[in-house]
Amino acid sequence: MPRVPEGFAVTMPAVYFSHGQESGPWGRKIRSMAETVRSLGCRAESVDYQDIADPTERVARLVAECRQVQEPLILVGSSMGGHVATAAASDVGAVGLFVLAPAYYMEGLEALTPPAPAIPIVIVHGWRDDVVPVENSIRYAGDCLATLHVVNGDHRLTANLDEINRYLRQFVCERIKASAKTSDMV
Repeated sequence: MPRVPEGFAVTMPAVYFSHGQESGPWGRKIRSMAETVRSLGCRAESVDYQDIADPTERVARLVAECRQVQEPLILVGSSMGGHVATAAASDVGAVGLFVLAPAYYMEGLEALTPPAPAIPIVIVHGWRDDVVPVENSIRYAGDCLATLHVVNGDHRLTANLDEINRYLRQFVCERIKASAKTSDMV
């Protein structure tokens, strides 16, 4: 965890998770990542989209859920949840975006790929993803200069949880440190 100089208070981020099309709000991957961010002192929430298939309606739900968040906000999403988190990030004033195998540039739906928000972005994608081609994340990361980690995994990335949690921990710590510097200037 980053050290904050004595006498300075830092508001720890709230981390909101968005699950994929076929999963739920507290699946194994999200539970593991939530444990990681909680160990840093962050609040972890996961939005339930199981009753909504339409990505636009999922974005609206995430925006509504985040409306009252007072802490710096980090969005995390997997697959369609990555698309949803990306699409909502600017509207909710997120300070960071961490996505796994995000559903960008899907065949026939390329125009629905959300523009990159002007915040730090980390993308993790598996080389062996047979649902969302890894090339889609490479293209998106190249277009917006996001940090990209391509791992030896498939679409679900469950075999890569330790690696993902290391990347997530580093990302959240960087956002905490950036928040401390910003509050330092106020």
